[in-house]
Amino acid sequence: MSEKSSTFAAVMKKLIFFALAAIGFAACSNQPNERTASRSTEMVNDKMVNGLVNGFMNLARERYAVREYADTPVEAFKLDSILEAGRLAPTAKNVQPQHIYVLQSPEAIAKINALTPCAYGAPVVFLVCYDADQVWTKEDGTNSGDMDCSIVGTHMMMEATELGLGTCWVKYFDPAEVAEAFELPTNHKPSFLMPCGYAAENAKPSDKHFSRKPLTETVTYK
Repeated sequence: MSEKSSTFAAVMKKLIFFALAAIGFAACSNQPNERTASRSTEMVNDKMVNGLVNGFMNLARERYAVREYADTPVEAFKLDSILEAGRLAPTAKNVQPQHIYVLQSPEAIAKINALTPCAYGAPVVFLVCYDADQVWTKEDGTNSGDMDCSIVGTHMMMEATELGLGTCWVKYFDPAEVAEAFELPTNHKPSFLMPCGYAAENAKPSDKHFSRKPLTETVTYK
């Protein structure tokens, strides 16, 4: 073989070697190593937590039972949004047996104030009932009325919090007296009251609000 041919063959070997090395490097670069994959997963989880979970958790921490209200009226669009949140709530068999009375006229507020000390001067009180003719009933005769109303009420309560309003969950009243005073149909059963409005300047959570049991006391894994 001539000297010229030998030189050409040597150059070609080097080119082939570098080409193969480049292909191998590129292939390795496209395969995320364990550390990179782990970090990517962490970033996704962080984004989900910060964008989704923390958004609700912050709202849940912000909410407290408001027992002093300002005289400021609640805007109609906010009431509509709260009621819509309740409409979207799940109920047993999706029968949606809830019926909500929005007490806001001076006459209605005076009437509810006479029936319970726990309206707390709120400009609006939701009287949340369930329709006994529509509610899902088990074979043993028990029904999902209060449970359905509680789910609806929780949706409403959290939406009110997001809109900058305060609420309080109230069971301290006589359902029969309330039904009679507001001339409710016999199939509409009062479940609870929810005063709603702008918190007064001096309103604050009760001391009990911050007392929370650890998950180890309330959760068991099987």
